[in-house]
Order: sequence, then C-alpha cells, then structure tokens
Amino acid sequence: MSDLAALLPLLMPVIGGLGVLLVVAIERGRAVRLSAGLALVMLAFSAVVTWVPLSRGDSRALFDGALLIDTQALAFQMVFLLVAALTVMMSIRHLEAIGAPRGEYFALILFAVSGMTMMAGSENLLTIFLGLEILSVCLYVLAGFDRDREIPVEGALKYFLLGAFATGFVLYGIALLYGVTGRIDLRGIASHLQSAAGGPPDPLIVVGAALLLIGLAFKIAAVPFHFWAPDVYQGSMAPVAGFMAAGTKAAAFAALLRILGVGLSSPGVQEEWSSVLEVLAIMTMIFGNLVALAQQNIKRMLAYSSIANAGYLLVAVVAGARTGQATSIALFYLTAYTLMTVGAFAVAALVGRAAEDGEGYQLAAFAGLSKRRPALAAAMAVFMLSLTGIPPTAGFMGKFYIFKGAVDADLYGLAAVGLLASVIGAFYYLRVIVQMYLREPGGNAAPAPLSAPEWVAVASAAAGTLWIGLFPSQLLSLAQRLL
Repeated sequence: MSDLAALLPLLMPVIGGLGVLLVVAIERGRAVRLSAGLALVMLAFSAVVTWVPLSRGDSRALFDGALLIDTQALAFQMVFLLVAALTVMMSIRHLEAIGAPRGEYFALILFAVSGMTMMAGSENLLTIFLGLEILSVCLYVLAGFDRDREIPVEGALKYFLLGAFATGFVLYGIALLYGVTGRIDLRGIASHLQSAAGGPPDPLIVVGAALLLIGLAFKIAAVPFHFWAPDVYQGSMAPVAGFMAAGTKAAAFAALLRILGVGLSSPGVQEEWSSVLEVLAIMTMIFGNLVALAQQNIKRMLAYSSIANAGYLLVAVVAGARTGQATSIALFYLTAYTLMTVGAFAVAALVGRAAEDGEGYQLAAFAGLSKRRPALAAAMAVFMLSLTGIPPTAGFMGKFYIFKGAVDADLYGLAAVGLLASVIGAFYYLRVIVQMYLREPGGNAAPAPLSAPEWVAVASAAAGTLWIGLFPSQLLSLAQRLL
C-alpha cells in the first residue's frame, strides 16, 4: 500500500484520462464540458497528492530503482500540472469554436502529463524512454486533433516522422550505453564510469551519450534539431502549441538533468557534454531570436521564441554543472516560462481562433487590440514584456538568475551571448505591444467574449508572471529548499 501511495502522483493523471474516456463513451452530446470538468478535478487531486509528499521531502524508489518519486520529480510534476490546467481551461471554448468538440482531447492531455511525470522521475533509461514515448504519442495526436483542416494534419505528420527519427537516436544511444556498461540504470552507468576514471572516456560511451542528447535536443527544439517546431506550432491549435512549448520542454529538461546529473556525472564525460551543450546553447539562442524577427505569424514567432528559450535553459544546465544549481534555476525559469508562454498562446487563441488557417494569427490581427479588448491586450503586454526580460516580470528574474549562474561559473562568454540574444529578442516581442497600443484597429473583429475558464486561465497566468517578477526570492528559495 505504501508503494501505491507513492505512485499516486503518476497514477492520478492516468485514472483521470481513463475517466474522461468513459465520459466520452457515455455522454457524447456533452462530452467536452464534462470531460474538461473531470480533467480539472483530477488535476486538482493530482496537485494535492503531489504537494503533500513534496512538502514533507519524501523520497521513494520503486521498481528496483527504475522510478524515483523524490522532491525533484514532484517539483517538476507541479509544473506539468500547471501547464495542463491552463491548457484545459483554454481549450473548452476553443474546441467548440473550431468545430472539434471531442472530449478525448482532455484524456490525451492527462496521459501526456503521466508521460512527463515518468520522464522526470526515472533513473533508468528504459523508463525514461517509455515516458518519452507516452508523451510523444499523445502530442502527435494532439498536433493533428483538428483533423478537418489540412495544415494541422500536415504538421502532425511532420512531427510524427521527425519524432520517430529522433526516437531512433535515443534507442541507439541507450543500446550503446548498455553495451559498454552492462547497465541500464543511471546510477549503474555512473558507477561504471567512475571505475574507469583516470583514462580517456570510452569512445562508445561518448557516442552513446551524444545520440541520447540528440534525441532530447529534438524534444526541447534546440538548434540544429529545431526544424519541426515552427510548422508543428503553426499547424496545431494554439492551446496545444502552448502545451507543447511549455510541457514538453519541462519534461525533456527534467530527464536531461537526471541523465547528466546522475548517469553522466563522471568528470571526463561531463567535460565532453558540457562543451557540446555550450555550443548548442549559443546556436539556439542566436538562431531562435534572429529568425523570429522575420515572422509575421504569431504562432511561428512564439515557436522561434520557444527555441531561443531552450538556449537559455541550456545555459542554466551548463552553468549548473559547475555550481550545482542547475535544477533549482531550471525549475524557476520553467515555472516562469510556463506562465508567460501558455498565457501568450492563450491570447493568440482568443484573437485568432475565428480563422485558424487564415489571417487571425497574423501580427496585424493584434492592431488596436487595446481598444477592442483592453484587458486582453494588457495581459498580452505582460507576457511579451516577460518574454523580453523587462522588470518587474518573471522573465526578467528568470534570465537574471540564469546569466548570474553563468557568471558564477566563469562562463562569461556564454552570459554575454545570452544577453545579446535577449536584446535581439526584444524587437519582435515589443512589436506585438506596438501593434496592440499604437496601431489603429483594422478590419479585424473583436475577439469573442471570453468564457469564465478562459478568463481564469489568462488572468492567472498574467498574475503569476507579475508575482514571480515582484517576489522572485519566494519561488527560488522554495525550489532550493525542496531540491
């Protein structure tokens, strides 16, 4: 029974997903609202059963250590639940508006959360892979959920094909690591590497680690493994794009921190992957921000913004490998990133859902939004300022802690590149604010009245973004204490 209680944070989203499928089978006429309500209830229960052991600092190893329910896994689980709750609230009216009122959508969200949780709590390469595939399969379906339109189906097909290709890299990397070390658990791999310390690292270990990193780099959309993100984000429904941008990134970084911090923590191997990630971070920050400058579609712009933010998080990982603060800083930034990114996609959904494949998601659609929907424009301004990194917002404090960590680790060049990339990014983020406040409304109709769940989602994301920016030490000290 104690093992079952420890598994509740992982099981609750699964039970919720099965319950949603049962509601869909019984109440097809009211499946969307009932399914969404059940999903929100189960996410709330999941938050409770996650917070209780997290606040007590409980840790339990299950299945011979393959799954570790500890404070790190539970802290990331809270981020996953936040992403899912905001996405569910934004999706109820959106599904009805685009003519896709199918309740199984919410089951896919819950099953994806269970895959994220497995990735965050795994100290075994096999369970990390299982969590990754559970998440990926759900995202492939969600990306093409609006199956009556051509662009979503095309994006989902691209995502599936490229995702399968990335899976091959992960499996091959796991096979090489197992072949050399004879172990598939991260602590066993670390023990093997420690016993071989003193000499040059085995080339097969380096190749296996590189292949594994390539697969995870695909999931976080790091350059040059980013090419799927813009098309998939543009084709997906805006709430789904926000879910992918925040949730997938959080899960992939949770797994990456486990693999690098536990399995590949040997000094010789650590130097190898730190150098590789430093190059990836530089390319990702510069490329993501530069290409975003040319985007006129808000979803494509936010896709390249997501790519650039993956670069900032890679800086936190590289610097944290030297200072030991990678997990707490990454968790802080991912929480801030979740609020501002999901919030931005939520406003984009409200402005553009009347023409999912047309002009609704062009930047011109935001012209004069402050006069048509002043509250909505104010929320979007908060999200854009936060993504820019302007105080007093969560994005500013997140970038401050990341670049401070880089300086503390003597990575001055990496910090300088990050600051320069942030300056470049300011142009396209502030461009949205200019459209909303300094341009006259065109022929675009005002967004439809917001439902109560949509108001709660947007207001909560905006309030959270400001709260973290004004009182950052509370969240950071909490993360450091829990971790």
